[in-house]
Amino acid sequence: MKAYIYDDKPGDQRLPHDTGIDIPEPTLAKLGVVYQRIPIDSEGAWESKIDEFAKERGYKNRDRITVTREGLGEAYEEKIKSFFDEHLHEDEEIRYILAGSGYFDIRGAEGVHEEQWIRIALEAGDLIVLPAGIYHRFTVDSANTITAMRLFQDEPKWTPYSRKADGTDKLGSRDKYLETVRVGVTA
Repeated sequence: MKAYIYDDKPGDQRLPHDTGIDIPEPTLAKLGVVYQRIPIDSEGAWESKIDEFAKERGYKNRDRITVTREGLGEAYEEKIKSFFDEHLHEDEEIRYILAGSGYFDIRGAEGVHEEQWIRIALEAGDLIVLPAGIYHRFTVDSANTITAMRLFQDEPKWTPYSRKADGTDKLGSRDKYLETVRVGVTA
């Protein structure tokens, strides 16, 4: 995992857009982001570590998603663009990267790199939890492939609320998130 300030320059979203300004893990934690490195090993020990993590946080369900040009066919470019629309969820977003690589961009808030994009580069073995209510977006990198395990507290659901939509800033999950960052409570 590498986190840094996104350069906001026009161009392909799948490129690094690295300003050279690194963001340390404690800063991500202030924004409610949980990160763990759980290397994938041939013996499968990573699976028991994911099971432990899921049990600790109350995640009961999981699935796998693969994003590739071959797998999505003609819908690939449109799907990648939809993932890159700034949005939030009312539940945590949990991803464990099984193969490939990509980027989650999160918005700073409440005095922690406020309104700047922070890009988090992830690869196989990286686990990330984005808190409910955080504005974010996702894209694969220039390799155009990623496989991730998604974990859910209840039935799998993934409802994005676009920042462009009326009322998104007023959702309870957004208010709760901002209060959490404001008082310095981390996940």
